[in-house]
Amino acid sequence: MTYDRLVCANCAAPVAEGRCRVCRASRQRMQDQEGPFAGLNPAMLIALMVILVAALALLAHQAA
Repeated sequence: MTYDRLVCANCAAPVAEGRCRVCRASRQRMQDQEGPFAGLNPAMLIALMVILVAALALLAHQAA
């Protein structure tokens, strides 16, 4: 889950806005836990996979 959809129980504002210290702490903790591909949407991940498979197929074709 991403923090942009969470609502703070302390101030009832979106956590992404960071209005209170609880929001800011939660937002920072979740940002620290994100991996290198966390910012990519599923369509972008699929596009990267297609490009990778195409590149591997091209390399295999050239090697043969």
